Amino acid sequence: MAANPTPWIACLAFLSLAILFFSARELGGTLSPQGCRMSWMSPSYVQQTNFNTSWSPLADRYSLWLYREVGWDAARIGDSLPVLFVPGNAGSSHQVRSIASSATRQYFSSPLRTSPDFLPRSDVYKPLDFYAVEFNEDLSAFHGTTLESQIDYTSKAVAYILSLYPPNTQIIVLGHSMGGVVATSLLPSSQISAVITMSTPFTLPPARFDNNIDSVYANIARVLEEDPTPIVSLCGGATDMMIPSESCILPLNNRSLFRRTVFSSALEGAWTGVGHREMVWCHQVRWRVARAALELAPFASEHKRAGVLDRWLRDGHTLPSLDMDKVKPLDKAEAEQANVLPIGQKLVVDDPRGTRAHLLPIPVARRRFTLLVSGGTVISVAPEHPLPFFVAIYGCSAQFACTPLRPDILKLIPAPVANKPFPVPNEGSDESEGVVLAEVLLDNLPGDMTHFAVKIEEGNGRGWVIANFADKNDEVIEPHCYSVDPSSRCPADEHFTTLYGSRIYCRMR
Repeated sequence: MAANPTPWIACLAFLSLAILFFSARELGGTLSPQGCRMSWMSPSYVQQTNFNTSWSPLADRYSLWLYREVGWDAARIGDSLPVLFVPGNAGSSHQVRSIASSATRQYFSSPLRTSPDFLPRSDVYKPLDFYAVEFNEDLSAFHGTTLESQIDYTSKAVAYILSLYPPNTQIIVLGHSMGGVVATSLLPSSQISAVITMSTPFTLPPARFDNNIDSVYANIARVLEEDPTPIVSLCGGATDMMIPSESCILPLNNRSLFRRTVFSSALEGAWTGVGHREMVWCHQVRWRVARAALELAPFASEHKRAGVLDRWLRDGHTLPSLDMDKVKPLDKAEAEQANVLPIGQKLVVDDPRGTRAHLLPIPVARRRFTLLVSGGTVISVAPEHPLPFFVAIYGCSAQFACTPLRPDILKLIPAPVANKPFPVPNEGSDESEGVVLAEVLLDNLPGDMTHFAVKIEEGNGRGWVIANFADKNDEVIEPHCYSVDPSSRCPADEHFTTLYGSRIYCRMR
């Protein structure tokens, strides 16, 4: 009698499914490795029992909570500003804790003691009160009526929260996943100062099971096209296995409205893919969202709000706001006493001290000037907690008449370490890391400009500065050229070589 093949087929099918499952689970980490440090907090939650059915008939179904960092936040609100967090599909109000804790511990250096970063401006910047709506893990991604109920309840929650604060107070709204859809659907509203969404599907709903979801998305399209409220969409990229990258991107806007899509792998200071659920607790992301909220809250003008969002949630694709008037001039006496390099020689300054200018003759065959600064500040761009030195670029004539130059590219880039993956799994980058990259294209320079000057001010013997001219099509080399071995050297054809602590930093072929 022939053996029954059914058990073997079932086992083979089960094994195939298991292999497919584990392969898919690792796919995001392979395509875009996740370098997130775990966030820690001491959470407590205060239910807002006064937000009852007199405010919304949905109060019997949902609830509103106020986050308090135990030992750090005052028991009661006062002299503070509100933020509202909206969880996503099957999410929880407790997901607010990572961002809320970071905001508290950035504003206070110790319990109820204002941090030096905010103490000089404590008349402007205030601590934040983080509220969160609790939807009891409703599946808003699959049911339009549920999504509309959440929008209605959250709208009433905004009104209730603002009733606890002085007149004309505005609120920042944060949304994770479908919570970002709810947050954006609250617009237009004069009560909302800005919306920051995380892993939110803007362009396509996760599932179309009824017409109500289509109506919600049609309304969002109108809001994104017309409403002036600044909106930032943070996306996890390939690491997010729930939301396709394309659906997280805000649509292009032909009007001068602040709409910014930032992928976490390009987010300055983060530089890592982030999973869907991890987006709310990944330290590299949460501290920047918290800092943006802290500095955003007091401003009433849309222009200033956009400036704050642009500072803390940047991907380097656009120039930051630059106040060139703040760049100190390079007078003729300083230029005449500058260190003049031979034509074609790169500038390498390890451990700069004091103030000194360096002049680099402009080669005929080069089309771009590149500056790399580790630890210092170039105009307004620097890592968090920078070293005290400043670097500026000037264009100079043969008579040493020098004027500050506005970079065509100015951003923070990562500084990987050789023989380590980047980002480092479960660790990633620290907020104080990063190298400032500035580039000036030479196409439209005045005809009498013969030199570029790099002025380093207030060096204290730490960090480094590298500058050189390059061809327009030169590319940054692969990360293999970074090394933790002090005896290491870059390949002979590399323009830039310098020792940074225990690292060798090589750039540009």
